[in-house]
Amino acid sequence: MPPIAIEQAESRVVLHGVSWELYERLLKQVEEQHVRLTYDEGELEIMSPMHRHEYYKVIIGRWVFVLAEELSLNFKQLGSMTFRRQDLAKGLEPDDCFWLANEPAVRDKLDYDPMADPPPDLALEIDITSSSLDREGIYAALGVRELWRYNGKAFRVFHLNRKKYVKKNKSLNFPYLPLDEFEQFFERPKGITEGEWVKRFRTWVRKRMKR
Repeated sequence: MPPIAIEQAESRVVLHGVSWELYERLLKQVEEQHVRLTYDEGELEIMSPMHRHEYYKVIIGRWVFVLAEELSLNFKQLGSMTFRRQDLAKGLEPDDCFWLANEPAVRDKLDYDPMADPPPDLALEIDITSSSLDREGIYAALGVRELWRYNGKAFRVFHLNRKKYVKKNKSLNFPYLPLDEFEQFFERPKGITEGEWVKRFRTWVRKRMKR
């Protein structure tokens, strides 16, 4: 095994020449810690999320939950669970993930089998700092149909098409969601509580997306 080289940028560290076995051992060692591991064919990135990263992760994930609930869509939300495929030599933790169309296939399962169970229908990626690895390529290899990315300034939606993501102006899972209006709810107005903010979003969904 070649020696492992390390390079660091802000809150991210990249290790080169990491075996799959070492990656899995590290996953077990850090599962209770506030870090994310991304693995791509021997390259391992270790990232410690910042406050702003977690803020947007919680907010946007909450809105997906409310959207599905208000639109009476069956869904399963599993947060930042680890997805990995040894046959692809790839693995990562999304910021949040949801099964919608494929929810029946995972509804009652407490354990996820990547070789038998469908990937999430929607994954959320917060890009406050840029990853050194091709996380988008990993999502594509794992077969996630829709990817939402937000960098604190711009919100983008991607659909998987022939193993690559294509930027789109609408969501696959929420096709009637007006993306420009939706993005306005990513920043809580000063002076209002979290509870009031959720009420405002629910009211908007009921008025704007009532079917």
